[in-house]
Amino acid sequence: MFNAKIKEISEKFVVDIGSADTKEMLKEIHSSLLGKKGIITDLLKEMAYLDVEAKKEHGKLINILKTTCENAMGIRQKEIEEVLLLKEFESGKVDITLPSRMPLSGNIHILTQVEEEIISIFQNMGFIPVDGNEIEDDYHNFEALNIPSYHPARDSHDTLFIDDKYLLRTHTSGMQVRIMKETSPPIAALSPGKCVRHDAVDAKHSPVFHQIEGFLVDKHITFGDLKGCLEHFCKKMFGEKTSIRLRPDYFPFVEPGADISASCIICNGEGCKTCGYEGWIEILGCGMIHPKVFEHAGYDPYLYSGFAFGLGIERVAMIKYGVPDIRMFYENDIEFLSQF
Repeated sequence: MFNAKIKEISEKFVVDIGSADTKEMLKEIHSSLLGKKGIITDLLKEMAYLDVEAKKEHGKLINILKTTCENAMGIRQKEIEEVLLLKEFESGKVDITLPSRMPLSGNIHILTQVEEEIISIFQNMGFIPVDGNEIEDDYHNFEALNIPSYHPARDSHDTLFIDDKYLLRTHTSGMQVRIMKETSPPIAALSPGKCVRHDAVDAKHSPVFHQIEGFLVDKHITFGDLKGCLEHFCKKMFGEKTSIRLRPDYFPFVEPGADISASCIICNGEGCKTCGYEGWIEILGCGMIHPKVFEHAGYDPYLYSGFAFGLGIERVAMIKYGVPDIRMFYENDIEFLSQF
């Protein structure tokens, strides 16, 4: 009689376990079978009224029932977990037929834009851009530009030497003598590129910056040609209403030398914080090529004359777009760069 009852209970629970669809349903079945008020608990209570032999027989059958049901629940729980996992995979599956997300599109960096604009203006005047060496030798960077080893002008460059002969160029002016040695006048050339100086970083200085050196050599070139060329550049770069101012300045590789300031495009020369309330912003240095430079190039300084100028690309960009700090060009701030 007891055997039949155990068999009936076992078959019923195996069917119930097999039809359970969730973990919660399995917990309910487990509670009805093994809980404090479960069927197996009731069967164990009934054994209190049996003799010793009957207890052994009944206890064995109850253990078989318990083991059978627990094994069935373990198998069903794994099956339910696999179904849930497959559903998660299905819900997270990527439909490859859908249009893809478009990647963020980049743009030409503001310094490159300004460099290209500067080159374009001078190209329209006949200047030809030429790439230079970022690692330069002492001769072309200094000696050929009338800056011998004892010259105090070297201190202002805070030079970074690689060894006794080579250094990271401090300006693109070193291309002057290189181009002149390879080309006969007339010459009108530009040399854009990266320069390095041992400068402390602040709002207007960076140890790495970009410069464009330009020079023109021919017979009968005058300071008036220099002024007219750079005035035309400033008007094209900053607007036709821009005025320029030349003041005497010293550079070892030009004689005479000057710095050129442009009327402030922020206040139109009235005076503001940007221009230090002077109405003028210094743009570049320039001058007539020094006879010593011509001698290093193998040119007759009595036959040929020419002018040279150098301008910082970052400085032009800061003035043109009202950027207050040079470091903003290098910080890779997308919100800042996307304005241009």
